[in-house]
Amino acid sequence: MAILHNLGFPRIGAKRELKFELEKFWSNKISEQDLQAKAKNIRAKHWDNQKELNLVPVGDFSFYDQVLDTSFLLGNIPDRVAGLEGNSLDNYFRIARGRSAIDKGCSCVHAGEMTKWFDTNYHYIVPEFTKHTEFNLDSARLLSQIDEAKALGHDVKPVILGPVSYLYLGKTKDECQKIDLLDNVLTAYSKLLSELAQNGVNWVQIDEPILVTELSNQWQQAISKTYKVLSNSSVKILLATYFGQLKENLPLLCELPIAGVHLDTINAKDEVKKLIENLNDQQVVSLGVINGRNIWKTDLTALLDWLEPVSNQLGERLWVAPSCSLLHVPVDLNSEVKLDSEIKSWLAYATQKLEELSLVATALNEGREACSQALNDNADAIKNRRNSPLVNNPKVKKRVEAITDDMALRQSPFTQRAAIQKKIFNLPAYPTTTIGSFPQTMEIRQARRQYKNGDINENEYLKLMKAEIQLCVDIQHELELDVLVHGEPERNDMVEYFGEQLDGYAFSQFGWVQSYGSRCVKPPIIFGDISRPSAMTVKWSEFAQTLTDKPMKGMLTGPVTILNWSFVRDDQPRSTSCLQLALAIRDEVLDLEKAGINIIQIDEAALREGLPLRQSQWQEYIEWAIKSFKITSNGVSDKTQIHTHMCYSEFNDMIAAIADMDADVITIETSRSDMELLDVFDEFNYPNDIGPGVYDIHTPNIPTVDYMVALMEKAGERIPAERLWVNPDCGLKTRGWTEVKPALENMVKAAKKLRS
Repeated sequence: MAILHNLGFPRIGAKRELKFELEKFWSNKISEQDLQAKAKNIRAKHWDNQKELNLVPVGDFSFYDQVLDTSFLLGNIPDRVAGLEGNSLDNYFRIARGRSAIDKGCSCVHAGEMTKWFDTNYHYIVPEFTKHTEFNLDSARLLSQIDEAKALGHDVKPVILGPVSYLYLGKTKDECQKIDLLDNVLTAYSKLLSELAQNGVNWVQIDEPILVTELSNQWQQAISKTYKVLSNSSVKILLATYFGQLKENLPLLCELPIAGVHLDTINAKDEVKKLIENLNDQQVVSLGVINGRNIWKTDLTALLDWLEPVSNQLGERLWVAPSCSLLHVPVDLNSEVKLDSEIKSWLAYATQKLEELSLVATALNEGREACSQALNDNADAIKNRRNSPLVNNPKVKKRVEAITDDMALRQSPFTQRAAIQKKIFNLPAYPTTTIGSFPQTMEIRQARRQYKNGDINENEYLKLMKAEIQLCVDIQHELELDVLVHGEPERNDMVEYFGEQLDGYAFSQFGWVQSYGSRCVKPPIIFGDISRPSAMTVKWSEFAQTLTDKPMKGMLTGPVTILNWSFVRDDQPRSTSCLQLALAIRDEVLDLEKAGINIIQIDEAALREGLPLRQSQWQEYIEWAIKSFKITSNGVSDKTQIHTHMCYSEFNDMIAAIADMDADVITIETSRSDMELLDVFDEFNYPNDIGPGVYDIHTPNIPTVDYMVALMEKAGERIPAERLWVNPDCGLKTRGWTEVKPALENMVKAAKKLRS
């Protein structure tokens, strides 16, 4: 009998219930007791959604981030929150976002550094280590949730981040070597497993996702040592890997004294045979057979054709699960009542993926005839999608085939373009700008909702949006910014907005996934060939330019980011879909230029997260990703200045590729990492202009003038002052005007101080 389990469930709620409760708590509208009660209800509902599983995950729920949860589980709490007023949850939110609900005014707490979770769009708070770091286990939260699930009648499997991955993903703040902390952290983990055993836990899932990356011998030895130590516990360990292949780490994994291994067969199907051959006949083999990263239905017939012989070989040793945590997909497709019925029939959200998993188990345990109708329905949906005329557009395919190398080249080298642009724009030293969006107020969201619902007509909507643009321009004049933006009041999301205007895209109402904390995104769905029927942003930028004599920056999202932040069709190479997007956005760039918009920002915030996890596999991705950006941007004349933006990614190891993009100006996140990301410029002579972000927009804290000056002076040690811009880390849509205006006022003062 195959065992069903799950690596993790979306925590935010089908309709973002947790998001709204968190934001109420942060704004002192509800108490901590109210927040905890709501969280308990959400957990109960999600466990009920998983009641068909043999083991439900516990510990996958989080108020902000599971890596930050691990830091608090281990008592690894930065000194800067020690002794502050409040309790552990207050300190948790201080590290997550710079302040908790009880903090007033401008908090002095520096939020933890945030970066992407492997190659996903999920962000985690980076653990911090020093040579004085100690680990003091605090398992109360996890044990309480185990008791909750048991009281509801569920058999549980706690889910925890593994000790080696935890250390590997962290950063040291002094000369400490992370690996030197292993013995201390293992003491805490051993104690945790002992406490789990005392609480009647039989199985624990320990995630070590770094096993799908290229590890040094030192880190491989750390894995070996760790599980020799932890195997002394009476709790059975299921070691989980996901997002990639094990490759050279597979023999290491097979030698570990653990009770079972989880393998992501969406990415590592070819390794199943070797894994089974090298495990002993007592060890469980968990196969992640349902894609936890995308929303397309699984071809269950093809899956069972492959999986049935494996099941016959393994018998009760076989566990089946999604490939990874379902954190990366929306909760329930049944919420979607407006989605095109044909396209909807091709999709599966988290709840439906677990239903697919249940069908797989039924077919394996009882035979396909026990679920024949469901399997036939699945086969019909797969066939319909494959043959649907909605998917294929011959004109788009021909246009991609006609792409030439010249389309990716600028007319002149950067130095020549820069001289031309300097004369045209006549900007001061340390020019100031923002990344594009301004606060999305309640009034803006209400107007957009009324327009979509038909409560106001197009003329009324345009009038309201133009008034918001006028407000944004007036405020930027008041602040004395140098390069302005229109503020993007008409945009719901930097990807969804464009997808709504492109053919080949579909849109959900409740396809929300968590990006970080309470921040959720609703990725559009690429189901077919992509083209642009008409201009998407030109009228807004044209109008905004009429309101000012200063340069107005056109704002676009780049093809790689649109791709990586969408749910992408899986029936053709991602590179092909990206080139289709590149041609569509190229058309928009050229239309903006024709309209007199001569500064155009093409955001590629997600460029790095598309990288394969193994550096040896990077080159293919880099080639088509950079080519796609250059096709998008490089049809313009020398007088048009191209900007791009990247945020919250460790891009130092691909800086040469970023330079190859040849954007005139690149803006990046550096404030939360204290300009650490600029270390690469000590060795790499980046040729173009750069704006290192000085205002961390993911916290409500308002940076001081001196703080921003100090950050820019750090940047100036590596990059010539004449090539530096001053800007926030990211767009400002999630912040309020009461924070944004004083922060930008300080930013402009910092630029003036630097000029003097």
